[in-house]
Amino acid sequence: MAKVNPGEFLRQVRSEAGKVVWPSREETIRTAIFVFIMMVILSLFFLGVDTVFSAIVSWLLTLA
Repeated sequence: MAKVNPGEFLRQVRSEAGKVVWPSREETIRTAIFVFIMMVILSLFFLGVDTVFSAIVSWLLTLA
């Protein structure tokens, strides 16, 4: 890659930053709600898996 002077670099950065499309407020809120719901579902799933493994380990330790 060829080296670019700082002025040209800043022009390129401004040009690329102008192409960024930010999500609307509605899209941001919808995505945040979806993430929160998935977080709750996954936390409950992993709580169940952890409880099952804990019960299995406790049972195995009683055999020893």
